[in-house]
Amino acid sequence: MPHNAYAYDDLKMAWRKFAFQQKNEGKETFYNAMIKREPKREADDKYIMEVDNQVQIDYIQPALSDLLDFVRRDLKNFSIMIRLEITNNPEQEVKYQTGKDKFAALARKNPNLHTLKNTFNLDIEY
Repeated sequence: MPHNAYAYDDLKMAWRKFAFQQKNEGKETFYNAMIKREPKREADDKYIMEVDNQVQIDYIQPALSDLLDFVRRDLKNFSIMIRLEITNNPEQEVKYQTGKDKFAALARKNPNLHTLKNTFNLDIEY
């Protein structure tokens, strides 16, 4: 089995490709868990996928081998390992993927944004 060198950014790109593939297959829970946090490097070819709770682990564990196969084939490195772990900091800053997500987070901090949005008929879907 090949063991080609790869950059961490290459792994993140393969990670995202698989996440969007899951979204297209209707597996929104898996997709959301994957894009919420990037994989953490534990050692050279060992990574941790942090999730929020045991329910996510139970949901993702059966499909973890598909993720591993995809990443290994995409990077041409079959020594890559990924394990699941419940995060120690569930309130950690989340990366927002859409304008709607960003707006919702800001509106939680300042509810007056809803008034501005409605007054000026603003579209947050960009």
